[in-house]
Amino acid sequence: MNSSIRPDRQWQPMPSDDDTDYIDLKKIWYAIWSRKWSIISLVVVVSMLATLAVMQMTPVYRASTTMMIEGKGNQLVAFQQVYDNTGQLNEYLQTQIGLISSRGVAERVVRELNLVEHPEFDPRQQDQPLIDIRGIIKSLQGMVLGEDPSDGAEPMTEAQIMDNVTQQFMQRVSVSVEGKSQLVRISVEMADRLTAAQAANSVANSYIEGQLEAQMEMSMAATTWMNSRLSELRTSLKEAENRLQAYREQEGLVDVDGVGTVSANELALTGDRMVDARSQRAEAESQYRQVQAMSEQGWERMASVPAVLGHPLIQQFKSEQARARARVEELSRRYGERYPAMQAAQSDLNAATASLRAQVEQVVAGIERNYQLAVANEQSVRASFDANKEQIQDISRKEFRVRELTREVESNRELYETFMTRLRETTSTQDLSTTNARIVDQAIPPSRPSAPNTKLLIIIATMLALIVGVAIALIADFLNNTFKSAEDVENNLNLPVLGIVPLVAKKQQKKVSHLFEKGDDMRFCEAVRTIRTSVMLADMSRPQKVIVITSSVPGEGKSSVAANMAFALGQLQRVLLIDADLRRPTLARNFDFPVGTPGLANLIAGTAKVEDCIQTVDAQLDMLTAGAVPPNPLELLASPRFAKFLERVKDRYDHILIDSPPTQAVSDSVLMSTYADSVIYVIKSESTSISMAQKGVGQLLQSGASIVGVVLNQVDVKKAAKKGEYSGYYDHYGYSEQNA
Repeated sequence: MNSSIRPDRQWQPMPSDDDTDYIDLKKIWYAIWSRKWSIISLVVVVSMLATLAVMQMTPVYRASTTMMIEGKGNQLVAFQQVYDNTGQLNEYLQTQIGLISSRGVAERVVRELNLVEHPEFDPRQQDQPLIDIRGIIKSLQGMVLGEDPSDGAEPMTEAQIMDNVTQQFMQRVSVSVEGKSQLVRISVEMADRLTAAQAANSVANSYIEGQLEAQMEMSMAATTWMNSRLSELRTSLKEAENRLQAYREQEGLVDVDGVGTVSANELALTGDRMVDARSQRAEAESQYRQVQAMSEQGWERMASVPAVLGHPLIQQFKSEQARARARVEELSRRYGERYPAMQAAQSDLNAATASLRAQVEQVVAGIERNYQLAVANEQSVRASFDANKEQIQDISRKEFRVRELTREVESNRELYETFMTRLRETTSTQDLSTTNARIVDQAIPPSRPSAPNTKLLIIIATMLALIVGVAIALIADFLNNTFKSAEDVENNLNLPVLGIVPLVAKKQQKKVSHLFEKGDDMRFCEAVRTIRTSVMLADMSRPQKVIVITSSVPGEGKSSVAANMAFALGQLQRVLLIDADLRRPTLARNFDFPVGTPGLANLIAGTAKVEDCIQTVDAQLDMLTAGAVPPNPLELLASPRFAKFLERVKDRYDHILIDSPPTQAVSDSVLMSTYADSVIYVIKSESTSISMAQKGVGQLLQSGASIVGVVLNQVDVKKAAKKGEYSGYYDHYGYSEQNA
């Protein structure tokens, strides 16, 4: 089927594949603006409800106390305290914050201020909630289990009330560090501003008192432990002294140091003597060995030994022997052996030799005696050295034991004296314990509540309502599966748009069927002319004799479109308008035909003639009303008489317009399409569901109908212009709203 000429409207480029992620802000703004009153109403209602809810809230006051917590407490005395807090300052502050927020401090404050009887904390004085969720759950459990929920309900004990109040109070206390300083802020939130200030101050005082008590308890515990430890040390010292004294008495030691010193000197002297004796013995042994070696060779060889030769007497006798021998040798050269002088000299030589021999033998005997004496002396000195050495070792062992016992005594005495001094210091400073925390600013009753923040809550509620309203508007627009523009029709139905009929004013809606006839709305008339042109040029190969006009559901304006189309075509050619909607006929009512005027139903049933049924409205326009509503419209329209009637009137008229029932209401329109040359499908803008229109068009196409195009009816041109659609569609040709 050839496509029709589309209505003259502002050309817009089709989006390319690159524009698939394009966000149409104008469309979003239109979706919000079109529902602006709903959004404003939601914002106003929520703001009013939020205001009422905030006004019903109980004001809460926050009182704050500022404390300074130092990393280490000030010392009142010069000596170090028994205990010391170590670690980084930040960790220390976090630890102190945990102590301030502890249950012990909270219980102390609850008892001090008697909060168990305060109406804000006492569960016995609090009002029951309007909707008791827990009670409802217990009731349901009782119904399921068959138990009476009131059987297990018992009054709270004092301990339970104390626990409940303490937990509530802990939830209202907040502790924080101010920046990087050592200042800690303690805040308490309550509905009673005076009690809030008292509670904040009481928390700070309770913390300080708790710290002082803890220090006192630690000092008392340290003193008790030190007393018991001191008694043990005293006993240990006494036992060590007794062991030292008993050992001295046992070994008979009076002056261990003096004895040790003398024995050491004696041992040193004895060692020196032993070295000398060893040297003497070695020397004597050497001489003795030399003499022994020469003893077998005679006394003359022994006389040549250095030890013998070096003796003064030996040298003297050797000199005398030498002189006597020299004399003998001298006389022997002049005299004979019998010469008296020679004999006297020989006698002197023999005497000198005998003396030398005797002296050599005497010296050798002396060397042997010296050797024996040296050996005996060495053995004696060695025995003395060994005896002294054993004695020194014994004294050293005793000395080591004495020193060990002495060190034990001194160590116990030093530890005992240290503990004694510390005990005296601790005892004297038990009552001078200090804390490293002090109150800088005490809490005062606040003049203004800290919560609820009325303005902020109302602003937040208003903003949330606005956001929710906008979100609902966007979601509603996204879920609005209707036709809003010609592009929606073309994209979803794949059919050309014959024309766009603007929405008429409310005062003209009752006479919408006569608008083209009277020309009251120029924009409307121009839209109808556009549809007429599109229909006439839709398919030039065959005449458009019989045209069926239908829609998806009732109320989309198909009858009004059919009536105005009939007047538009009647200006050019002869036209017959047939009201084939036998279930809900409108033609007779819209054109004020008399009641009982015969129509299509009468004509097909054979109760009236054609001349009586067809009513002339204009020079070239005739109308055939529905007539009397029959009980079986479909069977009546399916009769051969209706087909014969159409064939008969085709020669008299150039165009026959049939106002058919909606496709989704009944199947009459499918039947009508079999008689028609073309079908015009009417869709109401922003009302007709896309799925419903697709279903209706599909039914017509399955029956072989030739759908020439779609008429988008009742388009709000103002809203469409804000969205950028149909901008200047009529105004460019002088058909503005003022001319309508």
